Amino acid sequence: MLEDKINTNNLPNHLAIIMDGNGRWAKQQGFLRTLGHQSGSKSVKKIIQECSDLGIGFLTLYAFSTENWNRPKLEVDTLMKVLVKSLKKELPTLIENNIRMNAIGNLEKLPKNAQKEIIDVIDKTKHNTKMTLTLALSYGSREEIVNVVKIISEKVKNNIISIDAIDDSIINEHLYTHNLPDVDLLIRTSGEHRISNFLLWQIAYSELYFTDVLWPDFKKQDLHEAIISYQKRERRFGKTSEQIK
Repeated sequence: MLEDKINTNNLPNHLAIIMDGNGRWAKQQGFLRTLGHQSGSKSVKKIIQECSDLGIGFLTLYAFSTENWNRPKLEVDTLMKVLVKSLKKELPTLIENNIRMNAIGNLEKLPKNAQKEIIDVIDKTKHNTKMTLTLALSYGSREEIVNVVKIISEKVKNNIISIDAIDDSIINEHLYTHNLPDVDLLIRTSGEHRISNFLLWQIAYSELYFTDVLWPDFKKQDLHEAIISYQKRERRFGKTSEQIK
């Protein structure tokens, strides 16, 4: 079994996933795109559970990008309905598994009922400690970085921060992800080899893993293959092999 090959002492602390391929999966099955998103939500549940069982500390899922607002209204409305339904349905499971939920992005653009549900789940899971599940919703990394520049510039203008004090840590403190570690492993499904404006700052030294599997078909064994690939790599962070041994 693949699971037996996983070194539990060398797991990615922070795993991020670009969940791609719902629409293409639906098209292949002869279904409407909206049914692909509903099927994709089942994969979300399975992967969250497996990450928790393995002992991964942080899982971030790219659920809805800033660019996704440009999709047909029916598809966007369906995505929001699936989001609200899933949050309501999975809250007991998050509590049972000691998983804390977090959300990043321009959340104010989401429908009011979605905002309310997100706030409710975040509040009811805030004391959980086993794993932090972050949903990237109405999220775009360039927008995030632009916002950081504006906030820091305003603080410099008001003598709260000096220009000389600005470094990586200052920028990190102003990102949506200020309470999360950098990403160790980024997975993208569906055969696309793009980052698509996702966590551009946070994946500076991440290992990247691309798979042809469409998200609704992404199963436990696919996750294990990605982790095993990650564990075979040497992470040098700019150093030589000899320096890290």
